[in-house]
Amino acid sequence: MSNINHEKLRRELMIDAKALGIPVGSAEVFIERTLKSADKSLRYKTIITKTDLKKAIVSELKKYHKDFAYVYEKRDKII
Repeated sequence: MSNINHEKLRRELMIDAKALGIPVGSAEVFIERTLKSADKSLRYKTIITKTDLKKAIVSELKKYHKDFAYVYEKRDKII
């Protein structure tokens, strides 16, 4: 999954976490675990679409913080 920009994803997720008032330490743990799990779940796909990536991230984030997952899922949409 070398074509996925992890730094950009981390920045976006940290912005959402800050907006939700999630403590920085907790947000960092959620994000790292989420990205590792998303990488694992997508490693066998030869082509990864934005939709695939978003679904994997949202699915993992739901395990840690449902509001965080919802905000990320609705990113770039009016909520």
